[in-house]
Amino acid sequence: MLGRGKKGKSAGSSVNTIIGQQTQISGDLHFSGGLHIDGQVKGNVIANDDTASVLTVSEHGRIEGDVQVPNVFLNGSVTGDVRCEERIELAAKARVNGDVYYNLIEMVMGAEVNGSLLHQTEGSSPEGCVEDKQAGMSNGSDH
Repeated sequence: MLGRGKKGKSAGSSVNTIIGQQTQISGDLHFSGGLHIDGQVKGNVIANDDTASVLTVSEHGRIEGDVQVPNVFLNGSVTGDVRCEERIELAAKARVNGDVYYNLIEMVMGAEVNGSLLHQTEGSSPEGCVEDKQAGMSNGSDH
């Protein structure tokens, strides 16, 4: 993973769905494969059970909700928690107002996180904290 570099990013990140700059979606968005957001999503963005799923948010893209995707390349803004099981890259115009749960992270100068950076590995405790928090947000039921 660490040794893949930029070549690995382009090889495994084909885009299946594009949300254009003039598009606004209200409600949770579930996807698999590659999703590119130039527009606005008001709701949670969740990858289906696919460890190869990739979310790309351009500098024009905006998400107001939690993100739960294995691989994220962010150059836009997210207001909510971001949970990445594999890798997250925060580009120069990336803005996160919430906590970031990550396994591998790359953050360039100019990126901004207004929240906690919480490292997680497979089976580590921060993952459980996110599930508890999401359970409280969805319907208040216990897991």
